[in-house]
Amino acid sequence: MFRQRKHHIFFAAILLIVLTGCSCTGGIKQDPLPSWNEGAAKTNIIEFVQAVTDQSSPDYVPPAERIATFDNDGNLWAERPVYFQLIFAIDRVKQLAPQHPEWKTTQPFKAVLEDDMQALAASGEKGLLQLIMATHADMTENEFAAIVKQWLATARHPRFNRPYNELVYQPMLELLTYLRANEFKTYIVSGGGIEFMRPWTEEVYGIPPEQVVGSSIKTKFEIRDGVPVLVRLPEINFIDDKAGKPVGINQHIGRRPIAAFGNSDGDLQMLQWTAAGDGKRLMMLVHHTDAQREYAYDRDSHIGKLDKALDAAEQNGWTVVDMQNDWKVIFPAELK
Repeated sequence: MFRQRKHHIFFAAILLIVLTGCSCTGGIKQDPLPSWNEGAAKTNIIEFVQAVTDQSSPDYVPPAERIATFDNDGNLWAERPVYFQLIFAIDRVKQLAPQHPEWKTTQPFKAVLEDDMQALAASGEKGLLQLIMATHADMTENEFAAIVKQWLATARHPRFNRPYNELVYQPMLELLTYLRANEFKTYIVSGGGIEFMRPWTEEVYGIPPEQVVGSSIKTKFEIRDGVPVLVRLPEINFIDDKAGKPVGINQHIGRRPIAAFGNSDGDLQMLQWTAAGDGKRLMMLVHHTDAQREYAYDRDSHIGKLDKALDAAEQNGWTVVDMQNDWKVIFPAELK
């Protein structure tokens, strides 16, 4: 009698699982952001996504309008000791130097070849543009993409001794996946070069080339040896930084984001533009507070300065992620 009753209870439990859709783990929902500690930042993200995807919610947003934009440097991957694209340009100068003996006596190339970072910094924006033009132009877009991929395959970060595209933030990778699982379209909107990012963003972030917005140099169409090509010219076309970001979003995307994620004053206008739209919005800043696992910097930094945007976040109630306290891990390698 007791054994028969146990069987009835067992089959009743199985039927309950089938009818309710519970999993064998007790029906506990999987955490969509497992590398995030419990706290305001994680809660704000999940509550926002639930609100805009629930058709019964007054904050519901149709899938076509679920646009989320992400800065890249310092937001999706690291940006210290200097922006990784600048390190790429420095490495290219050293590689090309044998073909340009005049660089030994010409700034800012002389500073690069002598590893004189103070002299390089003293060359200012003009000097950096000279480096970019000398290392990013006078080739086809396919040739440039191949050079970027080769650099990523061989270059290593001076502190972490890992490829640069492994220094992406695991919590942000989870966020991208979570948003896309809820029918968001995710875009990169970065001050970095659009053609520098496009060769690898799909593999690393799941963001295809057509969803990358960035700074660009001019290109022109040519026929070379009977083959149509696009040639990169040593002329600036568009700077996708600060006030340029909303302009770039409008030109490339054509919809105002309902969520925007950044980490510096260069992202302030993108967050302001997002916040100015109708309906529920999510504006979020990553605050670099973890000197042990990554870097700690904000208001006085020359790289990724976070000053005015931090004040705006406090004044407007935007979400600020404290890297040290809100993230269980920083890089994917920490999961292995």
